[in-house]
Amino acid sequence: MAFTSRVWSAGKLLLLAGALVATYLLSAAAAMRVALKAREVQVPNLVNRTANEASSVAADLGLAVKLDDVRRPDPKIAAGRVLAQDPPAGTVSREQRSIRLWLSSGPRSAVVPALTGETERTASMRLTQDGLEQASLSEIRSASFGADVIVAQDPAPTTPGTRVALLVNRAEQAVNYVMPDLIGVNGERAATLLRQRGFRVAVVASSPYPGVAAGIVLRQNPQAGFQIASGEPISLEVSR
Repeated sequence: MAFTSRVWSAGKLLLLAGALVATYLLSAAAAMRVALKAREVQVPNLVNRTANEASSVAADLGLAVKLDDVRRPDPKIAAGRVLAQDPPAGTVSREQRSIRLWLSSGPRSAVVPALTGETERTASMRLTQDGLEQASLSEIRSASFGADVIVAQDPAPTTPGTRVALLVNRAEQAVNYVMPDLIGVNGERAATLLRQRGFRVAVVASSPYPGVAAGIVLRQNPQAGFQIASGEPISLEVSR
């Protein structure tokens, strides 16, 4: 009995010791978890701050900053200010961790390309590709230029700038005329009247014709009655 009692007493002591060790380990783990959680901080938003401002804000939270050597151009963030960060603002980080920062080199220095003579679509694509902005778009209507063609720009080509104003031609709708019968009329007089209407008239040949005075229209192209638009060519053959 005495031996059994001693064994039982030793067993209780072992159980008690095990319970104490388990309690200690659980308490240590909980304390460590609380300590680690207490060292977690929320990453601040450092974008658009100077490098010194960002370092100061991060240091107040127990964080460090690391500046990337490469600067990136940006049209909105001034040179020397934070353009991007990693980890991003709002994420949770532990103290003493570093935030990687990229600084802006400011707006990209651009040279305005030559856009006069290009179509409106081509000019717009070129501006986008070069990172430029279309400041304004004005319109004219003229038969002297093609439809939707850029006829002027400001600033001029090769000028430094980021915004470009364009002047585009919206060609007037062509008006169709009926080709008159010019056979038997004075060629020079007919040509003058047609040129005043915007036609391109040329005397392509002269041939002798008995009984007809010199300079009278013998043949014409297009023929009388055909539809013709302003600006189209007309050829005449006259007598001599």
